[in-house]
Amino acid sequence: MADPACPLCGGKAGAFHRAFRDFLRCGACALTFVPAAQHAEPADERARYETHRNSPDDAGYRAFLDRLLEPLAARLPAGARGLDYGSGPGPTASVMMRERGFVMRDYDPFFAPDEAALRETYAFVVCTEVVEHFRRPAETFQLLDSLLEPGGVLGILTGVLEDDAAFPTWWYHRDVTHIAFYRPETLAWIATRFGWTLERPSRDAALFFKPASVKAKE
Repeated sequence: MADPACPLCGGKAGAFHRAFRDFLRCGACALTFVPAAQHAEPADERARYETHRNSPDDAGYRAFLDRLLEPLAARLPAGARGLDYGSGPGPTASVMMRERGFVMRDYDPFFAPDEAALRETYAFVVCTEVVEHFRRPAETFQLLDSLLEPGGVLGILTGVLEDDAAFPTWWYHRDVTHIAFYRPETLAWIATRFGWTLERPSRDAALFFKPASVKAKE
């Protein structure tokens, strides 16, 4: 059977690594991904998330999230309205941004399935430890773009694959719900695809800035 097309850019993908499942690499955008046939069932995926013990009371977890939230907050106007997309069973990023004076809403397909939240737009959207779970990243990034107001900011926090040679021993791919892995050039491809400007305030964090206006084509 031929390898499936890349779920992010549609490019040609080939074998990258084999462990307890297959990992494919796109030759165009460098996304490393698990083919759909090997994704966890939704019930198993939810059960895995329910074992997470992320909480606003965990100082270590808060420090981890601040790799993204601190630089994001510094770039936002006071009181800006945001969405925590993929907030999980214990929303924490939204709590921390509320503490900074921002107005927040939560969305999670399992734990906060508020579809009305996806029909509004926001000054910023945060995805903390979320994008590695995207089954259909092309569609989901398109959705995230639609959620951003002109001039809005998308902040993501994920384990970025900096060193291919380290992949076989990288703990990140051992989580069965982690199915999409991003290299620096993958993040750059996403920025180009949507016309965003990319900043990386830390190894794990990326800020994508949507243009305040779109120039009319001549």
